[in-house]
Amino acid sequence: MIRLVRAPAAHWSTTVPVLAVVLLVLAWGRDLPGPVVTLLACFLAGAVLAAVHHAEVVAHRVGEPFGSLVLAVAVTIIEVALIVTLMADSGDKNSSLARDTVFAAVMITCNGIVGLSLLVGSLKRKVAVFNAEGTGAAFATVATLAGLSLALPTFTTSAAGPEFSPAQLVFAAFAAVVLYGLFVMTQTWRHRDYFLPMTTQGRVIDVEEHADPPTQRVALVSLGLLAVSLVAVVGLAKGVSPTIESGVEAAGLPASVVGVVIALLVLLPESIAAVRAARRDRVQTSLNLALGSAMASIGLTIPAVALASVWMEGPLLLGLGASHMVLLALTVAVGTLTIVPGRATPLQGGVHLALLAAYLVLAVSP
Repeated sequence: MIRLVRAPAAHWSTTVPVLAVVLLVLAWGRDLPGPVVTLLACFLAGAVLAAVHHAEVVAHRVGEPFGSLVLAVAVTIIEVALIVTLMADSGDKNSSLARDTVFAAVMITCNGIVGLSLLVGSLKRKVAVFNAEGTGAAFATVATLAGLSLALPTFTTSAAGPEFSPAQLVFAAFAAVVLYGLFVMTQTWRHRDYFLPMTTQGRVIDVEEHADPPTQRVALVSLGLLAVSLVAVVGLAKGVSPTIESGVEAAGLPASVVGVVIALLVLLPESIAAVRAARRDRVQTSLNLALGSAMASIGLTIPAVALASVWMEGPLLLGLGASHMVLLALTVAVGTLTIVPGRATPLQGGVHLALLAAYLVLAVSP
């Protein structure tokens, strides 16, 4: 993935993680009033953004393929931390949280980020152009991972309910890791040219304009702040999780809305970066960000949650319901038709955004 990264750490990204840890220490183990929970939630969001920022700085320093792995692993740690924290605190009540969050990530990336990027890129340049070979390979991997991890458990019979048996779960986790590893190798080594951005005229851009790589000192500082940010995310998530759940319940919303909130929070930085790339006529970069995030969400989160389920009580429900299965099938079909030509108009962007809107409506009112 090619990103526009500034080497010096921004002031906010240095102070927010430190203040978040201070608040975490002061609030740990206490019964918190509403205003304090709101403050913690704001710093939780800030810590997520700071973690991704520092991961990008480190990634820019070490280069590919390790740079993509740093960011993917950092984002996945955030996602897994939020999921495991809520599941551990609520037991059976949140047994489907991993499924809800991962599916929300797939819908937000494959329809929201992709649709918005195509819409912005095509409105600015009339037609959004990208490499169908690389994008098609990425989308095929996402579709396979989603099918194996989210659709298949609904139809298996070894375990009661939409869940895998232990042997099936091990296979799904192993397949997810292998496919994600193969994609990273393909994108960063063997077929890197398939994922380079293209101009509207179809010219491949082999050298992207970006800031000079950060110094080793700046990278080490960002690595330390990345660790601090992740600690803050895990701790603050545990602190605000009871309020999130009670707020969703009080509003009469389904429990799956919690998964949507987590996915939106984690994917916010990627969404901003993708839209910025599309505005610079780098739609391929936007699609790399969107599909890479979806792939990391499934390919790394599912194995991590499967491992955590060994010592957590309660079932791990992964299979989708009927309405979500229809949305997933529509996403795969529409995404395939969008990618094959290698060119897109505002219509394709609008179609993907309509699917995201349908998902959000059904999440609130199933």
